[in-house]
Amino acid sequence: MRILVVDDEKLLVKGIKFNLENEGYQVDVGSDGLEAVERAQSTQYDLIILDLMMPRLDGLNACMRIREFSTVPIVMLTAKSEDTDKLLGFEYGADDYITKPFNILELKARIRALLRRSNLQGGERDGTSSAITIGRLSIDPLRRHAERDGMPVELTAKEFDLIELLMKNPGRVYSRENLLDIVWGYDYQGDIRTVDVHIRRIREKLERQPAVPEQILTKWGVGYYLKAE
Repeated sequence: MRILVVDDEKLLVKGIKFNLENEGYQVDVGSDGLEAVERAQSTQYDLIILDLMMPRLDGLNACMRIREFSTVPIVMLTAKSEDTDKLLGFEYGADDYITKPFNILELKARIRALLRRSNLQGGERDGTSSAITIGRLSIDPLRRHAERDGMPVELTAKEFDLIELLMKNPGRVYSRENLLDIVWGYDYQGDIRTVDVHIRRIREKLERQPAVPEQILTKWGVGYYLKAE
């Protein structure tokens, strides 16, 4: 597993690198957003850790640029704790968010969870199809592949987790609290509006008219569900 850690705090980067290498990961490091984008373009990473505030190019814009060509899981680090900053990070394509100072054990747990959900930590593949098709949408959980009308659609790790859950349980309504518990984990402390941000992003990618969704629907006052055909 190869991880990129980018932060202009050299001591912090050194500590993260040391701890992750002790876990068996291969770790590359950088100090600014432009370097993060350049490294992500030239090297295949399994996960990227980005600081929010960096010189030359901040973490948000670095994340946005990386999302133009990659769905690699991205964890944002920030000294800010406001929920609006976290939501902005998700808007730009981040998969998870950790506020400084943080416990390295928490960071390791978040990394393991993201890699596991991305099917990057292994698991035997038996070659059989696991595809699920409902209406115009189709996903293959084993390959982490999604299509709309037969055309491939790039989803981030959390976006895929959400649509996979909804497509495996068509017609079932999930509250935002349910989705946070299932997709982000019961100990997730982020803003509940995180779910709304991700649902909107999924609709933009999978619905023909995101403002008037046909399949990924809202049950007002309750939550979200996928329309059963």
